[in-house]
Amino acid sequence: MSSTALRRTALDALHRSLGATMTDFAGWDMPLRYGSERDEHLAVRTKAGLFDLSHMGEITVTGPQAAQLLNHALVGNIASVGVGRARYTMICQADGGILDDLIVYRLAETEYMVVANASNAQIVLDALTERAEGFDAAVRDDRDAYALLAVQGPESPGILRQLTDADLDGLKYYAGLPGTVAGVPALIARTGYTGEDGFELFVKPEHAVALWEALTEAGAGVGLIPCGLSCRDTLRLEAGMPLYGHELTTSLTPFDAGLGRVVKFEKEGDFVGREALTEAAARAEASPPRVLVGLIAEGRRVPRAGYAVVAGGEVIGEITSGAPSPTLGKPIAMAYVDAAHAAAGTPGVGVDIRGTHEPYEVVALPFYKRQK
Repeated sequence: MSSTALRRTALDALHRSLGATMTDFAGWDMPLRYGSERDEHLAVRTKAGLFDLSHMGEITVTGPQAAQLLNHALVGNIASVGVGRARYTMICQADGGILDDLIVYRLAETEYMVVANASNAQIVLDALTERAEGFDAAVRDDRDAYALLAVQGPESPGILRQLTDADLDGLKYYAGLPGTVAGVPALIARTGYTGEDGFELFVKPEHAVALWEALTEAGAGVGLIPCGLSCRDTLRLEAGMPLYGHELTTSLTPFDAGLGRVVKFEKEGDFVGREALTEAAARAEASPPRVLVGLIAEGRRVPRAGYAVVAGGEVIGEITSGAPSPTLGKPIAMAYVDAAHAAAGTPGVGVDIRGTHEPYEVVALPFYKRQK
């Protein structure tokens, strides 16, 4: 097998049988779409969608000093996460640049699961392994130990209830509990990347097909359909959720990204990047960095990452993500813009699309927020 061969998830044959359009995503052969991206997007917003997210990188950290290791390695206060809960956090370089954004689940008193983005899983694994030196804790690559399925959308609790006796009502947002779904042992997490209520189910790869089929059957009556990575991107964009490599990069600190709240200076002990991030926080306080804003097109042309945001003939920022929004019916984008132009409704802002300055409305993020 050549080193360039794409990795395939446990659901690969099933995706192909469903006629999925496959694509290379971070070295994995993943379903981009099964039919219409718009239909898949709207199914998640109004009914439910089923995703294969087995490309995500699971890393298990165990041992008496697992919490101390994670507090040292990451910017969040992981020691304060209760068993059965999860936290969004980041891992940074010593210079404060973002290596990845992560979700950390506390599975037991001395056991954590760190979930990294597929494109950064090896980087995160290497960094955690290196940072574990001197701690009584072990870092284990569990990427091959899990398949990950997500059911997202307003109908998802009802679908899952048919297949599990786990206490879904008691399962809060950003929590996870072990249970059985369709007879399969799973970690049931109330997390997701779509802006909707939903669940992520971590199971052994050999159980993935049976679980997918059971969820498909349970959701058939309420409009559940399989969904690919393409609609996952438009869903997270509408929800104002950052994507690594777009809104988050090693050249930005969490403070540059407007996510300084994830950095917990008050936690005990030193952590990687503390000094640089202390300076970044002071800089952001003294002179606000560019601000991540939403942009809604007045016309039909779709802005793409890297396009310049302009005002009064000057470049004031750059698009990080852009796409047509199925929910709004217009093209939308996220962009970092100078603080002076970041207020919602700032007049005269446009995007340079191949030499033409297309007018855009500046709005606060997110574009879309679900009704509770």
